[in-house]
Amino acid sequence: MTPPPPGPTLPEELLLLALDPQRGRPYCRNRFLEYATAGAALAELELQGWITEERGQAQLVKPLEPPDPLLATLTRSLPAPGKGRRGSGVSATRLVRQAGRQVAGLYLDSLVQRGVLRRETHRFLGLLPYHRHPVVAKDLAAQVRERFAAAERAGFPDHRSRALAALVSAAGLSRFVGTDRTSRAAMRHLIREQWPAHAVHRNVRRDRANQSGGGQRVRRAARGTTVNGA
Repeated sequence: MTPPPPGPTLPEELLLLALDPQRGRPYCRNRFLEYATAGAALAELELQGWITEERGQAQLVKPLEPPDPLLATLTRSLPAPGKGRRGSGVSATRLVRQAGRQVAGLYLDSLVQRGVLRRETHRFLGLLPYHRHPVVAKDLAAQVRERFAAAERAGFPDHRSRALAALVSAAGLSRFVGTDRTSRAAMRHLIREQWPAHAVHRNVRRDRANQSGGGQRVRRAARGTTVNGA
């Protein structure tokens, strides 16, 4: 079991890498960032020894909740150890999809409350509200980026850095964190090794496929045909 880190947890590091420090907007789609934040929480729970994975199922291995209240929120979505049939758990892909928005919201709220981020509310077309989160604690954000760059130069030598690199790649963030083409390729390969990142990747890929299919239907409808050519 890896002890809790003295600094930011993986979800917090991910968010600080994903947000434009000045404008406060994510470098990827909001939904992809939600998936990645939930995946980062799963990776943190695994590193701290609270959960494991078997055949795509996230499983609790301890009967008690973790002391971190944000991580504890996610563990409540999992059946207690020993409950149900042997090896029972929750699909990591489904968990990331269902919990992403809540988990990302909780971590953003926490970072705002602690003065790491600032919340700005804007309105789309003057009607629909949305938020931006510029970085206030610029030194902390710079440290996170420096640690990521150092891990990249070292080839992501430990489990924590590999987990973060895989999540960054799965969310489509790798080109925004200063990586070169070789490093981006290495990060893509890490997705296969890191099951939380793989769950994120599957959801991102599903959303992109759905969007592509929707666009195709619109284009074909405009030509007077349907998807199946009828």
